[in-house]
Amino acid sequence: MSQPAWENIGVVQGGIIPVLYQQVKCSRSGGVRFNIAGSNYFLLVSIQNLGGSGSVAAAWVKGDKTGWIQMSRNWGANWQALSGLTCQALSFAVTSTGGQYIQFLNVAPTWWQFGQTYSTNQQFYY
Repeated sequence: MSQPAWENIGVVQGGIIPVLYQQVKCSRSGGVRFNIAGSNYFLLVSIQNLGGSGSVAAAWVKGDKTGWIQMSRNWGANWQALSGLTCQALSFAVTSTGGQYIQFLNVAPTWWQFGQTYSTNQQFYY
């Protein structure tokens, strides 16, 4: 949040502004979206519109020629895999902060491209 916005809700001279927050139920419409970026040796995926029981706590990617590869959080909703997965159809799996393990199979086709967003309504809960 910008400093002017903070100054409107807090006392500038106070130093520390206590903030109370709570998680609210998020009903989503449309499918979960996977925005793919990176290079031939690095996959960066932004996972959006998960909804349900919370945000992404862990993520995996699977090419049609690989097993499941655990991804690490890069920043925010962006997850990275240091693997070359070009020319492979991609599936994803996430564990939400609410504890649900969900697989999204065959999200991106073999001919996917960097900079594209792929979405799916298909979900398999475990």
